[in-house]
Amino acid sequence: MKRFVGFVRKEFYHIFRDRRSLFILFGMPIAQILLFGFAITNEINNVDIALLDQSNDVTSKEIINKIAASRHFSIVDIIQQESSIESIFKKGKVKAVLQFENNFGRHLIKEKQATVQILTDATDPNMANTISNYISSILKNYQQELNNEVTIDYQIVPQIRMVYNAELKSVYMFVPGVMTVILMLVSAMMTSISITREKEQGTMEILLVSPLKPFQVIIGKVFPYIFLSVINAIVIVLLSIFIFNVPVKGSLFLLGFESILFIITSLALGILISTISATQQTAMMISLMGLMLPTILLSGFIFPVSSMPLPLQGISNIIPAKWFIIIVKGNMLKGVGIGFLLKETLILFAMTLVFMGISVKKYKIRLE
Repeated sequence: MKRFVGFVRKEFYHIFRDRRSLFILFGMPIAQILLFGFAITNEINNVDIALLDQSNDVTSKEIINKIAASRHFSIVDIIQQESSIESIFKKGKVKAVLQFENNFGRHLIKEKQATVQILTDATDPNMANTISNYISSILKNYQQELNNEVTIDYQIVPQIRMVYNAELKSVYMFVPGVMTVILMLVSAMMTSISITREKEQGTMEILLVSPLKPFQVIIGKVFPYIFLSVINAIVIVLLSIFIFNVPVKGSLFLLGFESILFIITSLALGILISTISATQQTAMMISLMGLMLPTILLSGFIFPVSSMPLPLQGISNIIPAKWFIIIVKGNMLKGVGIGFLLKETLILFAMTLVFMGISVKKYKIRLE
């Protein structure tokens, strides 16, 4: 036991004297959570739009004033003719053009119907769809104000309620995902590089023939990173709560337990990567390219898994990040307990055993 404790202490000393490792462990996660939290959002604000008001009456001006007063749009250009629309889109100056038909106000009052054409730059389909929805909402709000005193005998009024995220804050979606990506990459990458470094320098063979057993060597290499990754997880949760106001409706103890389990799973995956990597550069490339893209694309972080083809849905099931994102969202946003997250927890635990089992077996074979 004394040999094992000494080995773990040596690993801590080795990590703390390597400033680059410390920066990756603590500097990168903080920078990423702040960058993702502030920069990545589904909401649109201050989008540049142009106007083509062929009516130029009181009604069209009222609508334009409502749009200008919205924080979502900035009116940067007034177009005088329809032929100018294509050129202004080609310049990339605006993302949408709002076109009012001739005699817009008269048609609305006399014929009870008027047309506003919303033209959007669909090179970014999601943004174009969001812009059209926002403008349609403003137009609908104006229409309701006009019809405020009109009584209809039969009327169906939908009442919409957004559960768990009433204000539709995109940070509620990104923080759990970013937390998962950071813990996965830092834990797996640092562990794989640490062990591969020993192999590259030729000291891994010495460790394997030492009085310590192979599984003790692996646990000793991993233990410091468990401790440091837990600190990372605590920092990320604190930033989420106090800077981005993301709630933690569930148990903090359960969130901590699940985070430690995911960290161990990621570390076990890092050990597995080290078994197939001969150099630190190879280990880093596999960790970044082999983990980052699947974690972002197939975990449900950005794109819903249910919308993917069945083969990709099957592949997503072997990505630990998918299950941890479900756990974090369930705990932080929904406030559910272990009873609702038991399946995901058992899957992470099973993955940890598989990764560790394969790694220990490979190092035993290497020793023999």
